[in-house]
Amino acid sequence: MGLSIKSTTGDVGTVVLTDMEKLEGEAVVNNRKGKLIFFYEWDITMGWKGRLTNGNKAEIEGKMHIPNLSEENEVDEIEVNFTTKEKGTEAEILKNFLYVEGRDKVREKLKSYISLLKDEFSKGMILPKKDENTTNSKDQISNLSSGFNKKMQMNHVNSSSQIEASGDKTWKSTSTTTLTTSHNFQCTGEELYRALTDIQMVSAFTNGPAKVDAKKNGKFELFGGNVHGEFIELVPSKKIVQKWRSKQWPDGHYSTVSLEIDQQQDHTVIRLKQTDVPQSEAEGTRENWERFYWESIKRTFGWGTFFM
Repeated sequence: MGLSIKSTTGDVGTVVLTDMEKLEGEAVVNNRKGKLIFFYEWDITMGWKGRLTNGNKAEIEGKMHIPNLSEENEVDEIEVNFTTKEKGTEAEILKNFLYVEGRDKVREKLKSYISLLKDEFSKGMILPKKDENTTNSKDQISNLSSGFNKKMQMNHVNSSSQIEASGDKTWKSTSTTTLTTSHNFQCTGEELYRALTDIQMVSAFTNGPAKVDAKKNGKFELFGGNVHGEFIELVPSKKIVQKWRSKQWPDGHYSTVSLEIDQQQDHTVIRLKQTDVPQSEAEGTRENWERFYWESIKRTFGWGTFFM
């Protein structure tokens, strides 16, 4: 895959994908009752080289891993992970640049591959019926390429005991609870802190635009506005406290989220405590933290692999 990646938001650097280190899987097409059914699943690893525009101009190398290119996922949901051989600030900057700028470039190439794959496999496999012309047959094939319509939505459990004021959406009473959990990450405390406060890294793991003003009383907005609030306390690499709410919660109701970051010798632990969570939303909120924060952070930045 010949692909050069340059910044669209500023003169950060340039990265070029190099050699194909692993390409495992298969692609199959079946003709079922005049319709083409596509199956493809690939595990891809490639090398990359790049340089920062500002810096010591040293070449930085790494790997790009696409663990599951398949018809089960929309192109914009395909995982594209980057790692670096070198350590240090410049390597970390370039890796973060790849997450923000590079993933979409790679996905564009993957989209072209899928389109070409289906066009090539479609040749001669579908013949129009007697009452159909060639255009209808082509339209039928085109419709099959749309794939699944999977979009990220925050879980929401409707409360059976909500009390609304007449004429508005103000909830007069809300039973609340406290959520606590902890997770291990294969990274430093500084890296995990940045993943939760740096706008580029937040945009990467939330897979969309984000608003993050990481300072006391600074606002944040994630997942298309489904989660928003403000920062109450920030201790770099150690602690984040937020006034936090989900869009589906009672109007004006906020919880308090405390994130304690504890760096160990070979990994980092994050401990979540969230108070004043509406009782009816507790399970959905817990699942959302697991799926859209912790699992997504590990998957996006490759911080979930532990070696014994």
